[in-house]
Amino acid sequence: MPTTAEIKGKWDQLKGQVRERWGQITDNDLTRVQGNTDQLIGLIEQKTGTTRREVEQFLDNAMEQGESMVTNAAETVRDYANRATEVVKDQYGRANKQVESGLEEAQELIRTRPGMSVGVAFGTGMVAGAMLCLLLQSDRR
Repeated sequence: MPTTAEIKGKWDQLKGQVRERWGQITDNDLTRVQGNTDQLIGLIEQKTGTTRREVEQFLDNAMEQGESMVTNAAETVRDYANRATEVVKDQYGRANKQVESGLEEAQELIRTRPGMSVGVAFGTGMVAGAMLCLLLQSDRR
């Protein structure tokens, strides 16, 4: 039979299962017992006519299911995290290869056409400077 501490630890989940199993148990009833095992069993016995043994068995099963659900949820989260890690590693590898390829192409272009490379760099700097000036002027207004 679960202890009061165990029941209090899973009280929200257990309340739902108790209400689902015994519809005549109200939220007010459950608020009054506040996770106390003996009071909960007594309440269910009194309101439903169910035997103490049946209630205890229900509580044991409910607690086991709760632990199983938490374990399954943790395993699912772990699986998703592992898959996400693999995807991130894969995407990082692809991006890294593309950057390396682009760098090699840029180095080759600079080596084979240095004059054009200087002109492109100068033009890019001018465009970036003009855009920055426009942005700074629009901030002043």
